[in-house]
Amino acid sequence: MKLVVIASLLSSAAAFTPSSTKQAAQKALNAVPFNRPSEALPFSKNGCPATLDGSLPGDAGFDPVGFSTTPIVDLFDSKSGGKDTMSDLYWLREAEITHGRIAQLAVVGFIWPALFGTFPGNEWTGVDAYSYVNPLEALDHVPGFAISQIVAAMSWVELKRVSLIKEQGASRIPGDLLLGQGPGDRINPFGLNYTPEEFYEKQVQEIKHCRLAMLGAFGLYCQAANSGLDIKSQLGAALQYPEWYAKAGYFIPEGI
Repeated sequence: MKLVVIASLLSSAAAFTPSSTKQAAQKALNAVPFNRPSEALPFSKNGCPATLDGSLPGDAGFDPVGFSTTPIVDLFDSKSGGKDTMSDLYWLREAEITHGRIAQLAVVGFIWPALFGTFPGNEWTGVDAYSYVNPLEALDHVPGFAISQIVAAMSWVELKRVSLIKEQGASRIPGDLLLGQGPGDRINPFGLNYTPEEFYEKQVQEIKHCRLAMLGAFGLYCQAANSGLDIKSQLGAALQYPEWYAKAGYFIPEGI
């Protein structure tokens, strides 16, 4: 029901989008040919948009809707202080990596409490404040101060990211937070020093993990909202032998 309501709100909001914006987006979509072979959809007759030229790590030519043809740079040019900004495709990759990293943290947040336990409570926060292993249920019981700390940390990272986008302009590497290996002055506590080929492969691995985590986080959310159980309880029941199997006995006779 929640998803239906959200979808209804989004469709209603789209109805109020200025017609000029819709026309510009449609014009841009029509201007870009779908003539590149798609590795992800090899059976597609149209292939993928020409904007997916394979230059980005993890580009498998999957864009049946044509998101990569959307001229979104114009939305951010006014905020860039007059500097050149990233291309449309790089803006989309920036968003994909950001959402994917958040989704990876969300997946860990769904799984960790049930498998490894939660923080102990106290008199100030409540003895049972952190004892809820279903993340959706925990949101209603975790102290507001703890939520504020999480929001503050996320806001700081996001403000730092926006600042880097403005500062680096068109030379920005999508998703780069100046952590690990890369050009310029950065934090690299593990001393990462991959070859260009190895570094490219790590970028491919990250974007694959991001995409998988976004699907996984959505599935975990739906399951938690529908069942009211944590992930351990759900998987535990799924891996148990059903009653009918226990009564039937072993399929393979003993001694063989």
